[in-house]
Amino acid sequence: MRFRLVRELAADGFDVAVTCRVLKVSRSGYYEWLHRPASDRDVEDAYLANTIVDIHTMSRRSYGAPRVHAELRFGMGIRVGRKRVARLLRMLTLAGISHRPKRRHRPAEAVHDDLVQRRFVADAPDRLWCTDITEHPTSTGKVYCCAVLDVFSRTVVGWSIADHMRSDLVVDALQMATWRRRPEGTIVHSDRGSQYTSWVFGHRLRDAGLLGSMGRVASSVDNSMIESFWSTMQRELLDQQSWASVEELGSAIFEWIEAWYNPRRRHTSLGMLAPAEYEALHTIATPAA
Repeated sequence: MRFRLVRELAADGFDVAVTCRVLKVSRSGYYEWLHRPASDRDVEDAYLANTIVDIHTMSRRSYGAPRVHAELRFGMGIRVGRKRVARLLRMLTLAGISHRPKRRHRPAEAVHDDLVQRRFVADAPDRLWCTDITEHPTSTGKVYCCAVLDVFSRTVVGWSIADHMRSDLVVDALQMATWRRRPEGTIVHSDRGSQYTSWVFGHRLRDAGLLGSMGRVASSVDNSMIESFWSTMQRELLDQQSWASVEELGSAIFEWIEAWYNPRRRHTSLGMLAPAEYEALHTIATPAA
């Protein structure tokens, strides 16, 4: 509305008469609008804007309009249109975190067949896991993180953090996943990095009764789900600040996965539910064997 723009420009020091003339509105009309009592809609917008700020802050400034709308609707039971949420976010100059380009690495030859064929679909937990490694710099060195992701619910079932990329990194993440979930016959899909083609990783797979799977050479699409997870963590955590030490970033990754991503972060692919909530609903809906 032009009167709102006049008010904003006046607050920035522009002359009201000049601004009204440029925007082709009358000064009397502007002052009448300015002193008019707030409408019910404006009052509702003010309260809703405060709630939106709280949700955006709670999300670690990562949520845009879709997830803020989902939190209002499903998390708080507030009926509101998505376009209205987007308008208030723009008014508040708030936005979600957007994607950034990914770097590609050429991996080694596969030691397992591709059992997934880019079909990252599972009808229950622990049918299909995917795993990969990412790295991020700090002032005292790089942090390397390996994660094991359940395809059904997007839950991080296992993870490990180290200052190296040896095979121990991926073995530790797999060990955490097997301790937590006790799977049987789960497919574990990875790229062709040397850690995953190592004898020790293959031995741990076989010892746990798991099936190895690998995509084609130099194809991130063949492990797209874990790539999407890294992209989310990169935007919402790693790129949000400079990290003073390996220990600081390691603690932040632990907190982000266990206190935010698994129990609370809403996913569009899960009907705007968090991974833990999605699995809980599946458990309730599935009769005991």
